[in-house]
Amino acid sequence: MRSWNLSQRGGVYVALLVLVLPVLCPSLFSPLGHASPSVFSEWNAPKPRHLSLLKGAVQRQISDEQKSELWSPLAPNGLKSCVSPANGPVVPKNTQGYIQVFLDGGLNQQRMGICDAVAVAKILNATLVIPHLEVNPVWKDSSSFEDIFDVDHFIDVLKDEIPIVRDLPEEYAWSTREYYAVAIRATRVKTAPVHASANWYLENVLPVLQSYGIAAIAPFSHRLAFDNVPEDIQRLRCKVNFQALIFVPHIRELGEALIKRLRYPVQPQSGADDEYIQTTVNKNINRGPGKFVALHLRFDKDMAAHSACDFGGGKAERLALAKYRQIIWQGRVLNSQFTDEELRSQGRCPLTPEEIGLLLASLGFDSQTRLYLASHKVYGGEARISSLRKLFPLMEDKKSLASEEELRKVEGKASLLAAVDYYVSMQSDVFISASPGNMHNAMVGHRTYENLKTIRPNMALLGQLFLNKSMDWYDFQQAVQDGHQNRQGQIRLRKTKQSIYTYPAPDCMCSR
Repeated sequence: MRSWNLSQRGGVYVALLVLVLPVLCPSLFSPLGHASPSVFSEWNAPKPRHLSLLKGAVQRQISDEQKSELWSPLAPNGLKSCVSPANGPVVPKNTQGYIQVFLDGGLNQQRMGICDAVAVAKILNATLVIPHLEVNPVWKDSSSFEDIFDVDHFIDVLKDEIPIVRDLPEEYAWSTREYYAVAIRATRVKTAPVHASANWYLENVLPVLQSYGIAAIAPFSHRLAFDNVPEDIQRLRCKVNFQALIFVPHIRELGEALIKRLRYPVQPQSGADDEYIQTTVNKNINRGPGKFVALHLRFDKDMAAHSACDFGGGKAERLALAKYRQIIWQGRVLNSQFTDEELRSQGRCPLTPEEIGLLLASLGFDSQTRLYLASHKVYGGEARISSLRKLFPLMEDKKSLASEEELRKVEGKASLLAAVDYYVSMQSDVFISASPGNMHNAMVGHRTYENLKTIRPNMALLGQLFLNKSMDWYDFQQAVQDGHQNRQGQIRLRKTKQSIYTYPAPDCMCSR
């Protein structure tokens, strides 16, 4: 009996150790993409899930006619930029006070918040303080507006629309993020509903401005409606998004360098420095520019955990993602009630690197296609990307194209890295995202505005095709091509409740 009690007690201790060890020693459970394999690794390198399709994709033959059609630009759509108010902008001589906004989320969510902040300042006849960007809780990035966007350009483009200041005058210097973090303040508005109307701001924020001369709105993401907004306010949002927001010079310079190396490739050489790279690029320029596809993979751990789908990493990966949901979102995101098959057939699972590779190959991109990988981190690292790289060996990213010295100003800063990807993606011949999200939405909108080719994966179709394990390459290729004929950047007019930043027509675009 005593022996049994000791055994039972020992089992309890072991169980408790398993529960507390991830808290006491989190590094033991970190994914392989960040460090070496852990003692209790969540990462089991997945095997390809679509071997038959991969074999067909590797052996694919693409006709010259199909290649030409793939790379050809979109036909003119008969629309032009339409971002200035019909009667011309008018800046008031006196404003009601100062508006502050505190923006969370990643780069593209913050970008949309900035556009809305300008619009709200216009609605309230207020002076806008350069928006404050919160520290990103996932990427731990503290980059400020001034670190990412060209403030002088921002103020200059909007100078005829609203007054904008970098900092508050001394009499309001007390109105800081820290001031609002420690107590309830009369000047903070935290009740703004999602997609609030213009009238809501006039009824609820204007009185605060008139009483105190300042109002701080937080949270602010998605706090202005897309419908029933005056035309001049809609056009102002477009003007901010497509004209006023440009990146700081060093991001644009790095982006231009990467674009040049994608169009005029440099053969890899160990220890190559900036001078060697530039000399080689200059030699290649005489051969004419090449084309490239920008691929936003969006396959980080945060996304994988949020989707509740199975990505082939086995039981260890499923448990790790479930624990991540519990710790990061504290129960706000739960395991889905649907099976993986049901989620995939509904188009609710992000495409894995293997699957996005099969999509590109079936559309007609051959093994000589240059891919620019626009992603911050890939969950699982190189093991997860290997099938994609097998299909597209000429795959590049920031680190493969730039020197350590060039990357120094942006390394370790998620928002700046995302800004570089945004800049390069806007210059690509074709853009495609592996799943919907803020980057996808921002790119679709901006490239629609510029009439650039952007492939939108048919998620439901692809989910159903990938579930069919008996489908051969020819049938898969035909089904994919048929399902994507009208998903390559053609104009789609915005519908009720849809975002003006994803669907800029007709609000931002007029007939020629």
